[in-house]
Amino acid sequence: MDLKVLVRWLRAVIIGVGVCGLVAYGVVCPVCGLKIVEDHPDVSGWFVPWLVFILITAIPCYAVLIYCWKIVSNIAKGKAFSYDNAKYFSVMSYLALGDIAFFFVGNVVLLLVNMNHPAVIVASLIIVFIGIAVAVVFATLSHLVRKAADLQQENDLTV
Repeated sequence: MDLKVLVRWLRAVIIGVGVCGLVAYGVVCPVCGLKIVEDHPDVSGWFVPWLVFILITAIPCYAVLIYCWKIVSNIAKGKAFSYDNAKYFSVMSYLALGDIAFFFVGNVVLLLVNMNHPAVIVASLIIVFIGIAVAVVFATLSHLVRKAADLQQENDLTV
């Protein structure tokens, strides 16, 4: 697969993930929340705080997509192993960790103000684990891309 085709596929995937996120955050979450309120009217006061909380967690996700786009743009320019890409992966790692920390703390706060159920916190630990795994992958990629950029720079100076 040549570089132009790869870049096109990567950009299509980024756009696809963004669209899926819009559907999940903009349609699925509100509809599911309304269904829960319909089935359990006693929790109707929880709908807006939970919806705002969930929508706030989307912000770092879309920031990560912006950094992914920047990385793909660098790949298109032939700069796959650059210090910029290493920095972008590092920022993406911190965004993932921050989002997961916010998600977990928000769940605990909502439990403390009696707008959450302990079972939801236990179930959310799966999401927290996945988020931590994603952050570790981004940090690892940052390290590897930085090492590759060092080797590339060293190689360029050896000529």
